[in-house]
Amino acid sequence: MSVPAFSDIAKAANDLLNKDFYHLSAGTLEVKSNTPNNVAFKVTGKSSHDKVTSGTIEGKYFDKPNGLTLTQTWNTANTLETKIEMADNLAKGLKAEGIFSVLPATQARGAKFNLHFKQSNFHGRAFFDLLKGPTASIDAIVGHEGFLAGASAGYDVQKAAITGYSAAVGYQAPTYSAAITATDNLSVFAASYYHKVNSQVEAGSKATWNSKSGNTVGLEVAAKYRLDPVSFVKAKINDRGVAAVAYNVLLREGVTLGVGASFDTQKLDQATHKVGTSFTFES
Repeated sequence: MSVPAFSDIAKAANDLLNKDFYHLSAGTLEVKSNTPNNVAFKVTGKSSHDKVTSGTIEGKYFDKPNGLTLTQTWNTANTLETKIEMADNLAKGLKAEGIFSVLPATQARGAKFNLHFKQSNFHGRAFFDLLKGPTASIDAIVGHEGFLAGASAGYDVQKAAITGYSAAVGYQAPTYSAAITATDNLSVFAASYYHKVNSQVEAGSKATWNSKSGNTVGLEVAAKYRLDPVSFVKAKINDRGVAAVAYNVLLREGVTLGVGASFDTQKLDQATHKVGTSFTFES
């Protein structure tokens, strides 16, 4: 199995616990389309439970023979962003990214430069914010026969100081994975586990302890059950008694519906629950 990026060492468990739960937004609409000349368009709109609407339009051009990807986005906060990616041009496994943003209303600008280098037993990344600081963040993971170990660090060039550091270890196999991470200057610890029980059932859990805030350990467990080839259900609950359920179904080719809800099981008589829906159209 390939070595993941540092932030993805617990990806399988994090995805099971966080993805495809639709209650966080009251409504989500996503439209995707692809053109014959390798241009992909995506429009996303969201309505929050506070009745605030936001949206993003994205256009992405792929030049696979030259390893070039150009992405342009514009959102309702009036932020324009251009991302240029070049993969395997200078060396095999090396990808370079340039991300440039501007807010026309305030003329605020941003410029970032990122490097990703991936080999069979190594995955390293470097992120540079050229206008703020400038700052740099570097992380790397090495792997051998499923065992993973990695670390990350941030550095402020202007202050000549380390701004943060983290470490992680893990193990991944085709049907299960586990990881232990220590973030926020090794003060927040998390242990996660993911298991693909069979072709229909997935299960995972995550325990988190913030050493700065006391001895309480937060726990969250989740499960996913595939009903048939086009639909699945998910459920999760944490140590505070907050539960969430979700249902995802492919209504027809290119049309996906997601419905989700969350409940505070200790306050069922109060209006603390949230319900959300999601429609995705793809062509």
